[in-house]
Amino acid sequence: MTDFKTLVQTRRSHRKFSEKPLDGDDVRLILRAGLMAPTSKSTRAWHFIVVEDRTDLEKLSDAKDLGGAFIKDAPLAIVLTASPHESDCWIEDCSIAAISMQYQAEELGIGSCWVQMDKRGLSDGTSATEVIRGILGIPDEQNVLCVIAFGFATDERKPQNEDKLKWENVHINTF
Repeated sequence: MTDFKTLVQTRRSHRKFSEKPLDGDDVRLILRAGLMAPTSKSTRAWHFIVVEDRTDLEKLSDAKDLGGAFIKDAPLAIVLTASPHESDCWIEDCSIAAISMQYQAEELGIGSCWVQMDKRGLSDGTSATEVIRGILGIPDEQNVLCVIAFGFATDERKPQNEDKLKWENVHINTF
């Protein structure tokens, strides 16, 4: 197991993946990390949709105009949704679950990249959420926050540079 200090420093977004499928036990650990993530009032109102179907991955990659094309090349994606009627903190809850899954994937040697979908879409005005609902049969009351692409990374990313941390953005007791 990687110590958390190193894990945080080495987790980077990857957008290029090998075709090698993910092991089912690894996917279960990634989902477990999301399911264990804290939520407001312990509502656990989020839903995780695991997508491995190549056709659906390709469709997801076209759910918004920019920034999601690489989803089609990932062996797996997880779509995070929640209902704002169940939790007013659905965005925060899904975000915490998402990064928990990404840290677990990194610890397993699996690359990932968050693809923002909420408040994104196509140039014709269709929201990414609408597109994804249609692809995966998601109920109307569920909003899509993001899609996380997972796979074995083929691109090299250097760890975060400790010298570039913006400590000047940390304030003690007052801004």
